[in-house]
Amino acid sequence: MKKNLTSITIILIIMAALTACSGKPNQPQQTEQPNQSNQEVEQSRQETDQLPAEDRAGNKITIPSKIDKIISISPANTEIIVALGLGDKLVAVDKYSENIEGIPENIPFFDIMNPDAEQLVALEPDILFATGMSMSDGSDPFKPVKDLGITVAYIPASDSIDGIYKDIMFIADSLHADSKGQEIVDTMKSKIEEYRKTGSAITDKKTVYFEIADSPSLYSFGRGVFLNEMIELLGAENILSDQEKWISISEETVISANPDVILTNVNYIDNPVDEIKNRTGWENVTAVKNNDVYYIDNNASSLSNQNIVKALEQMAAAIYPDIYK
Repeated sequence: MKKNLTSITIILIIMAALTACSGKPNQPQQTEQPNQSNQEVEQSRQETDQLPAEDRAGNKITIPSKIDKIISISPANTEIIVALGLGDKLVAVDKYSENIEGIPENIPFFDIMNPDAEQLVALEPDILFATGMSMSDGSDPFKPVKDLGITVAYIPASDSIDGIYKDIMFIADSLHADSKGQEIVDTMKSKIEEYRKTGSAITDKKTVYFEIADSPSLYSFGRGVFLNEMIELLGAENILSDQEKWISISEETVISANPDVILTNVNYIDNPVDEIKNRTGWENVTAVKNNDVYYIDNNASSLSNQNIVKALEQMAAAIYPDIYK
């Protein structure tokens, strides 16, 4: 992606996506297309039987046996679709997906929070992939789309690496690209397992603070977030592992924990690493004293898809440069 998402936006997207899809909005079943021969109908049924019957939020869905037009209202999902080699089938994406390489030129972009349902319907998509962010106010902006029989599949942001594997395979299975999806997942698993194996042998564990929003409102995470899982599989410890999910913290909390390494994916200020190093009162923090403050790619560490491997590589090199070479 040429233009990064801001960390603040990512926090909102992830937190809303994790919670907004906890309910199961009514999802009308799609009907068979008219004017099909009995043979075509039977073939369609056989293919549909092999497709996911629920989206990742647990809603019942009926996925078309043939998909030519896709809408993605989530940058994480857009990147997965492109990786599957199906970017040319995208007829619209969200605004944060605008600069993702591999999407067609001159397609419309929609607001994640308030997508125009009438314009979405006019594009006649076969399937629309949505994020829980769109339902953060409790309403479902895609209801008019679903009411017309268009399949809307919700994919809440996953909080674990295993969940990310399942997200990728759900999209791949839905788009009849299960072989390519499995290839992507297998490649991820192979690389991650290499890091996990090395990390499991590390006994002198470094402590890490990962900042996703900077002063004066510091944001980070505890357990139950895929980034925490990544820190731990590398053989390190998150200073906030005694807390849960995405959290706001004080500077005093970080200073008191005295992390060995500080990571940041903040991308809305010119030099987040120098900003951390120059904070008043942080000069005696081990990571600052030893110049162990590093930037991690924002998109790779924010969007829950196959690109977390890139973030994992950067994190490994930052935390244990002598071990992960």
